[in-house]
Amino acid sequence: MTVLATTAVVLAGGLGTRMRRAEEGVTLNTAQRAAAARGLKAMIPDARGRPFLDHILASLADGGITDVCLVVPPVHEEIAEWYRRYPPTRIHLAFVIQAEPLGTANAVLAAESWLGGRDFITLNADNLYPVEAIRSLVTLSEPGLIAFDAEALVAAGNIDPERIAAFAILELGERGTLERIIEKPSVEERAAAGEHPWVSMNIWRLDTAIFSMCRDVPRSARGEFELPQAVALALTRGAHFRAVTMAAGVLDLSRRGDVAALADRLAGLTATP
Repeated sequence: MTVLATTAVVLAGGLGTRMRRAEEGVTLNTAQRAAAARGLKAMIPDARGRPFLDHILASLADGGITDVCLVVPPVHEEIAEWYRRYPPTRIHLAFVIQAEPLGTANAVLAAESWLGGRDFITLNADNLYPVEAIRSLVTLSEPGLIAFDAEALVAAGNIDPERIAAFAILELGERGTLERIIEKPSVEERAAAGEHPWVSMNIWRLDTAIFSMCRDVPRSARGEFELPQAVALALTRGAHFRAVTMAAGVLDLSRRGDVAALADRLAGLTATP
């Protein structure tokens, strides 16, 4: 029997450091510039004034998600006010506060009580993933992730090859299991992965076993508790994660140079959470 994971945790508690940083030659409208200056990537509007987060929530609903928890910083009134004014009609939306920006593993832990033992999908608030990816994890029936083809991310998304070169590389077993995750791969590790490596875009299906890993994982070099490292710790302790391979694009909203083209691209899409 397939156990559907119809709950999602959206990680929206980061500081948006790169988005706050000015970029030469980048022009934003007033609303975009204001959101970028506050590091609120999820609230940067498209060309029709809808926040990026609307598109994420709509894609989750399209993929079969019914309940969404936004993990947000203590100061999140702008996000909450938007959804008081424009409440979602296809999902139930809740907010959980991450007291400090201590990384993605810490953010997942913040949602533990709210989840109440349910399997869940977790994803970034600055990426718009294909609905197919979301639906694949909803129906997976076990912990796992989407393994994206690096070349397809360049061809079908908005991420250039230089940025993808820094993404986590996934080593997969013959039966499609995750064997190893290499965060910040070296030049040698990147070359060893071949011309078409599988990479992570930090979208996972997880169960309650991940919480002990999030508590035990050490701080990263950035001083944060990172979800990929928690997964790596789980692998050393015998956990299994199924990789769903996918040649598809992801829209990334990490810095100001992403905003204008992405806003125009999203303007033609329906976004009804």
